[in-house]
Amino acid sequence: MNQRIRSIVFCVAALLVLAGAVSYLVHQMVAPYLFAIGAAGVTVCYLTVPVSGMDFRSRRLHRFNVFAGLLMIVASGFMFNDRTEWILCLSVAAILQLYATFAMPKKKE
Repeated sequence: MNQRIRSIVFCVAALLVLAGAVSYLVHQMVAPYLFAIGAAGVTVCYLTVPVSGMDFRSRRLHRFNVFAGLLMIVASGFMFNDRTEWILCLSVAAILQLYATFAMPKKKE
């Protein structure tokens, strides 16, 4: 997948995840669908990142991101079943993504 397309898909998917999580408080009928589509988009973006040129640390942090994406998919499953464990899964995914973002080495250009 092209880097520009991946970036656009990731931004749209992240907005859908945010909209699904916020709309769960107001409109519970639409929220799981928005959240599930967004979580799938984020996970696809993480899974299509090429890891061949990454060092060991970057690959490890990339695996954290992939695991966070899978946790978001599990959270959407909990949303469909009207269980509150989705909040825990989403919180763990957010912490993993935040750690990976700050610990990822900067690219040398």
